[in-house]
Amino acid sequence: MTATTVFTIIISILILSFMLDKILEYLNFKKFDDPVPLELADVYDAAEYHKSQAYNKENTRFSMWSSTFSLLLTLSFFFFGGFAFVDALARSISENSIAITLLFFGIILLASDLLSTPFSYYHTFVIEEKYGFNKSSVKLFFLDKLKSWLMGILLGGGILALITWFYESFPNNFWWYTWIAIAIFSVFMNMFYAKLIVPIFNKQKPLEEGSLRDKIEKYATKVGFQLNHIYVIDGSKRSTKANAYFSGFGKEKRITLFDTLIDDLEEEEIVAVLAHEVGHYKKKHILVNLFFSMLLTGLTLWIFSLFISNPLLSQALGVQKPSFHIGLVAFMVLYSPLSAITGLVMNCISRKFEYQADNFAKETLDSEPLISSLKKLSKNSLSNLTPHPAYIFAHYSHPTLLERFKNLKK
Repeated sequence: MTATTVFTIIISILILSFMLDKILEYLNFKKFDDPVPLELADVYDAAEYHKSQAYNKENTRFSMWSSTFSLLLTLSFFFFGGFAFVDALARSISENSIAITLLFFGIILLASDLLSTPFSYYHTFVIEEKYGFNKSSVKLFFLDKLKSWLMGILLGGGILALITWFYESFPNNFWWYTWIAIAIFSVFMNMFYAKLIVPIFNKQKPLEEGSLRDKIEKYATKVGFQLNHIYVIDGSKRSTKANAYFSGFGKEKRITLFDTLIDDLEEEEIVAVLAHEVGHYKKKHILVNLFFSMLLTGLTLWIFSLFISNPLLSQALGVQKPSFHIGLVAFMVLYSPLSAITGLVMNCISRKFEYQADNFAKETLDSEPLISSLKKLSKNSLSNLTPHPAYIFAHYSHPTLLERFKNLKK
């Protein structure tokens, strides 16, 4: 095999992946005009359903334009020696291999983010604003950008520097050390994400004493779920869309409610949503997902270790001197088909877990509050009620609203 062959394979993967994704988007787009299933007839009235169709169509068109721009930019970078140029630029600044890697990815990621910012801005302040979702200000939008860059430098840069050091110091076994480091980091972030990262972007406060807290604590006691931390997050400062999530383990576990969720749902519905989240914990879904994630990370790193020293990876991107960072870029593209397959498997597992969490809520509480909460949340986010089966299989980590309704009604 030659470097030209590897380059051809990389370009083919990028183009075929794009085409497949666009075919799925087109199939899904054609389903937007389908009538609402009878079981979900009470989610939208005629005007609201027309609005949801328009919103989903506009988002799909926007995705088509933004992803096409991204593909053309990526292909240009490959065809016109962009990686070789950035590699040479990084080497002109430093001779240290770790610094070169950090500069290389830092330049590419910063440039990529700057080029994608107009699309992100348009989506937030035009599309989301048009349909009444956006609550963010221009100042907050760019402040979030700066914070994200800082987090990327500190966390992403730190991990990348450590991995590069492992590769330089232990070339034959670096993947083991990297795997262990990523595993420790993942567990740490699962434990303390809500304490360390969330406050950088949002304000959190304990749920006030009152009827809602009493009902949540009563349910938690009923199912034997020790819950000391119930927080409310100010999601409304960016969007009207609602959410709730569970995080942490042991004494660090907590349930976080978006303030928009409290505004949108009745108390019994909020408890039902939390019952679903408790179901994930009781069924050990968080631990299982973490285990599978670590397993896939280890598999990826092992395969990566088999190819990273091959000079063809660097040469395929126009760099004659083999290097860790260039090889990593080529490998990520070459590995993406396998990554896509594992992603499909993980989505299937995730959908199964969602059914199990719904069933837990139904068995320990009641199905009706959960059904009504799911319908309200779908309505308030203008969700697509008629997605194409192929699109669901490829992209959905949760069952559709119709599928969850049928399951809860059994």
